[in-house]
Order: sequence, then C-alpha cells, then structure tokens
Amino acid sequence: MPSQNKIDIDEEQVAVPTCICLNLEDLKCFEAVERQYEQWGVIFNNSIAIQPSNPAFPAHSGVTVLMGAPKSGFLEATFLRPVCSVSTFVTSSQRLVLCAYDQNNQLLTQTALPAANLANSDSALPPSTLLSLTANDIHRITFNTFDGQFIIDDFSFCF
Repeated sequence: MPSQNKIDIDEEQVAVPTCICLNLEDLKCFEAVERQYEQWGVIFNNSIAIQPSNPAFPAHSGVTVLMGAPKSGFLEATFLRPVCSVSTFVTSSQRLVLCAYDQNNQLLTQTALPAANLANSDSALPPSTLLSLTANDIHRITFNTFDGQFIIDDFSFCF
C-alpha cells in the first residue's frame, strides 16, 4: 500500500507535493505575525496582518493581508522543513525582490516585481501580481523593497 503523499505508478513510488495556502482571515488587524502558522511549517519575521484601507493596496482574496512591519520594505519566512516552491500575490509601491535561501543562507534563486503595481496607478503591472519561486531545499525566503511598502496575500508553499 502506498504511503501518504505517494502515488503507485507502475510499481514505482512517486512523491506528490503537499501544498499549503495560508488563510489569513483569522488574523486580527495589526496583529504581529510570527508563529501563528508554525503548525503548517512556516514562521514569519517582521510581519503584521492588516486590512488595507488604502485602495492602492487591494487584497487578492478576503480582506486580510501581510505587510512587512515594523521595518518597512522587508518580510521574511522560515520553513521548518525545506520546501520546493513558494508563491504569493504581491502589491508594492516599489520594485520588490523575492529571494530563496538554503540551510546555509546561500541564495538559491530570486524573482522580482520589476516596478510598482499599485491599484489605480499608471503601472503596467496589475495589483496582486503573482510571484513564484521554485528550487530544491528552500529553507527561508525574503521580500525586499527599497524605501517602499508592500503587501502579500494567498501565501502558499509546497514540500
């Protein structure tokens, strides 16, 4: 009998990724977010839950999002066991870089939102643009924007 998260194909065991998408709606507005999702395998640093009142920063789904705070322009997530992909919807007032690191803090891969994508602006990018990273053994990710603000929503990752 195949074990959980495995599929038996021609008598070969093939791993099936387990993906988690965090529901942020249970968070209270202005709640510091750190270990609330530890049971799902992720710990946040410099993160706060908000319900944006500024229409330039719309939520992708629901009303609650995460924002880097108290230090603006930075948010970090550390995974309790390595993941192979991370994705989230991002709205930012500036160019934003999403980086993935291994257990030795070596950069594995990165992607960027090349410019601001605020709602009701002249940006070529729509608000809530999906950013995704894929690499083996991602232990930590960071979001960085210089001198700007950003929100993330529908944060998901796969083991």
